[in-house]
Amino acid sequence: MSLSEEQIRDILALQERISHEIETHERELELLKKNLVTLNTILKQSSFSKASSLKVAIEEDANVIPIRKGVEGDIIANAEVTPDKLSIVVSDDVQLDENTHPFKSFFLGRIIGEMEKKDAFDAQKGKIDKDSIINCIINKDGNTIREILIKNYREKDRVKEIINTVGWSFARMIENSSK
Repeated sequence: MSLSEEQIRDILALQERISHEIETHERELELLKKNLVTLNTILKQSSFSKASSLKVAIEEDANVIPIRKGVEGDIIANAEVTPDKLSIVVSDDVQLDENTHPFKSFFLGRIIGEMEKKDAFDAQKGKIDKDSIINCIINKDGNTIREILIKNYREKDRVKEIINTVGWSFARMIENSSK
C-alpha cells in the first residue's frame, strides 16, 4: 500500500492529536483519582462529625491541593489557589531541576505558552486587558524549582489543567532524574 505525502501528513497529524487527547484524559483521570483520595481521607477523618462541621473543614482546605506522584504516592508539591494567583510550592524533600525534561518543553512551552498566546490574542482583539495576560514566575534555588507562581489564570478550568499538567510533569521529571 502506497500513501501520498499528504496522506502521511494527515495520518501523522491525527496520530499527534490522538496522543495529545490521551495525555489530556490521563491527566484528568489522575486528578479525579487524587480528588477521590482526598475526599475519602476527609470522610474517614470526619466519619462521626456533624454534616455542618464537615462542610467547614472542607471549605478551609479547599484552596490547598496536594500534588502527588501517582494516585496515592508521596506529595511532591502543594498548590494553593487564591482568586488572583495559583502558587505551586515544591516539597522540601523533592529536588526538581528546571532543565529536566519535560518541564520547559511541555509545561512551560506547551501548556503555559499556549495560554499566553491565547491571552495575547484576546488582548489584541480587546477581549481582555493586556494586564490580564497569564503570567508565570518560577522561583528557584539555583536550577532547583522551589515555587511556581501563576498570576491571571482567570479561569477555573485553567487551574485544573495547570495542576494536572504540573503534577504529570513533576512525576516525569522525578523519573527522568533517577535514570
